Amino acid sequence: MTGQILDDAHGAGRVKVPPESTFNRLVNALVDTRELPGRPVGGAAVPAGPFTPTRALRPGEMVQVETTRLDVMAINDDGPPARPELTIAVDVATRSILAAVLRPEGTKAVDAALLLAEMAVPHPMRPGWDTALRLAHTAVPYERLLSLDHRLDGAAARPVVVPETIVVDRGKVFLSQGFSAACETLGISVQSAPPRRPRAKGSVERTFGAINTLVAQHVAGYTGSDVTRRGPRVESEACWSVAQLQDLLDEWIICGWQSRPHDALRHPVLPRAALSPNEMWAALLGVCGYVPLPLSGRDYLALLPVRWCAITGCGIRIDHRTYDDAVLNEHRGQSSGIPLRGGKWEVHHNPHDLRQVWVRLPDGRLVEVPWIHRDHVHEPFGEQAWRQVKAAVEQRAGREQHEADLADALDQLLRRARTTTAPARDTGTGGGLAPGVPEQQGAQDEKERADVRAAAPAHDGTDSTGSADGAESREY
Repeated sequence: MTGQILDDAHGAGRVKVPPESTFNRLVNALVDTRELPGRPVGGAAVPAGPFTPTRALRPGEMVQVETTRLDVMAINDDGPPARPELTIAVDVATRSILAAVLRPEGTKAVDAALLLAEMAVPHPMRPGWDTALRLAHTAVPYERLLSLDHRLDGAAARPVVVPETIVVDRGKVFLSQGFSAACETLGISVQSAPPRRPRAKGSVERTFGAINTLVAQHVAGYTGSDVTRRGPRVESEACWSVAQLQDLLDEWIICGWQSRPHDALRHPVLPRAALSPNEMWAALLGVCGYVPLPLSGRDYLALLPVRWCAITGCGIRIDHRTYDDAVLNEHRGQSSGIPLRGGKWEVHHNPHDLRQVWVRLPDGRLVEVPWIHRDHVHEPFGEQAWRQVKAAVEQRAGREQHEADLADALDQLLRRARTTTAPARDTGTGGGLAPGVPEQQGAQDEKERADVRAAAPAHDGTDSTGSADGAESREY
């Protein structure tokens, strides 16, 4: 068509049309003004930036969520050292890390859903943390906030923000039905970032780089971003568990990130002074205010993934596990009354603690139903440990005996993981976060390791009967 236009305007053959490859390159230069005409054909194309820069004027107006592998080797309870996955949520207005979760394997939809709840509740102080990390010691109107939300008493110095809009990539975790249902429950809108446009989530991407630069490179077992930045035996240098790395990361976020001046945070009254994320949050509180969001045990259970199962005479069967309780007696063999689900019942489960499930009864209550072998397995276990046990134990008898054998093998596996400790070693890193596990942390680390495998609903405030009715707001 271009050749025809030239022939009509200047005569046939008077203006030569360039080759197709050159012609396409010149057209791309017109579309993207940064594409220079003299650029080599094989050069990498620079993606076009957004039309307007991302701006947020109040806390929670825009929160960016992303998942990546942490550049540190961690010791797993039931496997070789591996790099855990880190999921963080960064508030664009204050550049605060609202929540951070480490998982030894692939992040699940329940982790992303519970990450939303972690943003909206105060973060508790951990045993052994310095008192200077308390929210009461920061430049916020603490007494006024405490009168609005009593949960802030003894909380750590991290912002409590209820997100309005969350920007995510197109990962299957964030596109899952569980994550979408959690956002709908909390009244959060989800915005997907354009494909192949990392600048659309520039705040969270730069935060990952800061985590690797400011904290990860000082931890024993640091892998670096590529093979040129790591030692020859990184696996042998790993000496921290995922629970210990989670505790180190949480403490660093408060003392190393939230109190560190950020060049992009400026106050209109003092434009020359760079503010820290906590200072920016305190400044915006005077303009936007603070509205607490109380979450009860029912709210946390509603964020868990859902399975649709039948209630048989033996109870509820999920992946070779049987869940049964007297509360199911009047519903055995009955339909749930939901035709779209084939009469099956709504069952909520926690992938990091499979010792119980929660069934929604016709009156709307979520009632806890324990695993029939829960008393034999005294620690929380997740899907990874259950898959490992199923692969190792062969079925030599009936279904009931096979499930009992699986429970016995699982208990032995968890006992070995609890009693096995990593030997202290000198990695020659020249300081940093000390290599080797301190002896005085033994008991506390074992407890934290169990807490990490269990998700937030372990603190949901349900009563001894397992019912979520009457559960009070989440307390710390």
